[in-house]
Amino acid sequence: MPQTKRTLSGVLGGLLGLVGLSAVAGVLVTAAVTPAIAVAGVTGSQALTIFDNLPNSLTPNPPMEPTEFYGTGEDGQPFQLAKFFDQNRVPVTFEQVSPLLYDAILSSEDKNFYEHGGVNLGATVKAAVENFTGSSSRGASTITQQYVKNALIQQCEQGVTPNEEDYDVKIQQCFEGAAQSKGAEGIERKLQEMRYAVQIEKDYSKNEILLGYLNVSNFGGTTYGIEAAANRYFGTSAANLTLGQAATLAGMVQEPNLLRIDRPEEGTWTDKEGVAHNTAADGYSTTRDRRDYVLGQMLKNGQITREQHDAAVEAPIEPNLQQTTQGCGAAEANAYFCQYVKSVVESDEAFGKTPEERLENMRRGGMKIYTSLDMRVQGPAVLALRDRVPASMPGILVGGAGVSIEASTGRIIAIAQNTDFSESSNASLATGQSSQVFAADKKHNGSTNGFETGSTWKLFTLLEWLERGHSVNEVLDGRYPVTGQFAQCGGTYTLTRENSSENFGRGRGSVSSVRSFTAASLNSGFLAMAQKLDLCDINKMAKRLGVHYGNMGDVTTDGEAPNDPFGTVLGSKSVAPIQMAGAYATVANNGIFCEPRVIDKIIGQDGKEVAIPKTSCTQVIAPEVAATAAYALRGVMEGGTGSSANPYDGIQVIGKTGTAEKSHTMLVESSTKVTTAVWVGNADGREDLRGFWANGTRLNDIRYPLARDMQRAANAVFGGDRFPDPDPNLTRRVVKTLPDVVGQPIDAATRIIEDAGFSVLVGDPVDSDLGTGLVAQQDPGAGRVSGGTTITLRPSTGKSPNAGAPVPKVTGAKFSEAKSALEGAGFEVSGDGCKNGSTVKSQKPAADASAPPGTVVTLTCAGDD
Repeated sequence: MPQTKRTLSGVLGGLLGLVGLSAVAGVLVTAAVTPAIAVAGVTGSQALTIFDNLPNSLTPNPPMEPTEFYGTGEDGQPFQLAKFFDQNRVPVTFEQVSPLLYDAILSSEDKNFYEHGGVNLGATVKAAVENFTGSSSRGASTITQQYVKNALIQQCEQGVTPNEEDYDVKIQQCFEGAAQSKGAEGIERKLQEMRYAVQIEKDYSKNEILLGYLNVSNFGGTTYGIEAAANRYFGTSAANLTLGQAATLAGMVQEPNLLRIDRPEEGTWTDKEGVAHNTAADGYSTTRDRRDYVLGQMLKNGQITREQHDAAVEAPIEPNLQQTTQGCGAAEANAYFCQYVKSVVESDEAFGKTPEERLENMRRGGMKIYTSLDMRVQGPAVLALRDRVPASMPGILVGGAGVSIEASTGRIIAIAQNTDFSESSNASLATGQSSQVFAADKKHNGSTNGFETGSTWKLFTLLEWLERGHSVNEVLDGRYPVTGQFAQCGGTYTLTRENSSENFGRGRGSVSSVRSFTAASLNSGFLAMAQKLDLCDINKMAKRLGVHYGNMGDVTTDGEAPNDPFGTVLGSKSVAPIQMAGAYATVANNGIFCEPRVIDKIIGQDGKEVAIPKTSCTQVIAPEVAATAAYALRGVMEGGTGSSANPYDGIQVIGKTGTAEKSHTMLVESSTKVTTAVWVGNADGREDLRGFWANGTRLNDIRYPLARDMQRAANAVFGGDRFPDPDPNLTRRVVKTLPDVVGQPIDAATRIIEDAGFSVLVGDPVDSDLGTGLVAQQDPGAGRVSGGTTITLRPSTGKSPNAGAPVPKVTGAKFSEAKSALEGAGFEVSGDGCKNGSTVKSQKPAADASAPPGTVVTLTCAGDD
């Protein structure tokens, strides 16, 4: 609106602006002075000094560009997983833009672009005077000046941090400040714009300026740059725009948010009667008028023929809108993997020293981040989760997750989950929606606390056992209840019968080897192992293998009782599945722990490779310890508790099962190449899984086919080798003293032998001078015997082996029948000259005579019948 009253400072400011503007004219053309200088009474040299005092250097920053995440498809080629942006922009080269677009933009915005030096002096002076007097607000800027203005807006916007308070207001202020056209401030801005334009023309070629302008310009909303605009509005590229499309986009740069054509329902503005204009209903009339103006200018400048012009004007505007979705929601079934990657970008200092800097780089930095996602494994993992674990169920907040890690590198190649990804404030696990990554810890958008691991935690007791030089073939008394003292950080922990943990199914347990305890996941057996170790050292072993609580706490110190037998040995600690996968991968990788990672490569906005977040691989346990642990863990998958999760595809796997408080189940298995961990449970830990079924399987049993399917897919891609042979010393038989129990009652003898570290088999009774039921024979006998050996005990019948027995009467019988009868009674037979068909004539000893077993009975035969 024109000013009706002007202050003295305003008048002086305007005169100063005119003087400066005239001085610029003196720089740009050879004219001595302009009428404006004469009117102001200022010499050309004075005006030139004023102009010189303005900043004269502008180096346009690289424009904001989206950061894109990529995974690897089944064909081995990268594919876009998701992107993040404040401004959706796809920079292109000069050759990637249709000549029609260049003609359209130059005809309508700056037809003399290739002739001037950055400023159209006559038009600028006229516009400045009109702006100053308030009679007009037109800009009369060249393409170069518009590029300068957009570059300044971009620099201002880049100074506003994403999520900053009043972000939208400050962004709008950036635009308003650069677009100011009225009064003294408008003239000052124009002067500065001109000065920069002159400098830009010296530093860049015309083509570079024109391309820079098209790449930086806004085309409505968050759509920036000609390539993104062509895709957004017409579903094509800048190189393939038709004449009508090119004219539409060229016209749009004048007022992009007014002329955008992606809001057909609400329109862009209404008239006094409230009628919407520039909608699909009126054929986008405002944009069409502008398009037709551009086409008219192209015709006037001889860039198109009359026939081309008329056909393009006749054609309607027909958008082919393409949705531009940002964030991990665009990754669909791979969203939880994307969410993990996003958390790395937001938290790792490789992307900026502060959270604000990292967020800015992610939304504006134009990085191409190539992740470790491998769809050959991820695809089957997603199907396995979706087919087996419902997104939601009545009565329980059901959750399921699976992760696969390359053992030798720590590369996470798959993360799948049962729920539907949603970052909406209305998302709820009750309806099967979540943005939480069940497989991850709190730092990586995971569960606040993680999930209880159950017996998968027994790995660390096994490793500590082996590192202390114990053998997996050492035999211990693993019978319930295990009570007594446990070493604990220099002190002791006392476990009583009342608080000792039961075995699965309330089993009694056994006296057996550590390898057997592992295969059967015997709680009492592992408690017996832990009594020979220090509970604190077991947790330190877990920490060495990269394990921390789901809430990022230290497993060796945090919590109310971090080193009690239940959490330390039996796995009541809450940990993310990814950490458990990393620990088992260490065993598969010969004792080398590789920190889990998801980023393989980063390409910066300038096309150069950028350093990825630092991770390392470290030898944390000896190879022989890892090999022997793998030997024991193979037993779990080959006949033990995890056998139903074995793919049985010819590739050896190790593994361990775990159940915690009936609310959480885990299973971790691994080849020498890839480790898979799955969790199926109650997300809030309140319901017993055994009371719920899904797709014909109880929830607490789903982990078996789930892990099997995921591991099979990984094996098909990565293969696997045989695990190394176990260490001879760590598989040695430990010799123990076997007591003599002959003469003891069977029950008492069994307890004595089991307490000594052996198992018992009760055999058939034998005749003995000992009382009935007492041990008559012990095999092997008392002495130094390998621990765990099965001792056979035979009870006495109570009959003396030396007492006589009546000799059966066999006279008159056929020799073959007589011989069988006598041998059956415990006697031996001598019948020289007798044949099978002969009849027994006499026997010695005589029939019914008493004779000890083994006595030889001599038979005489009458001859053949």
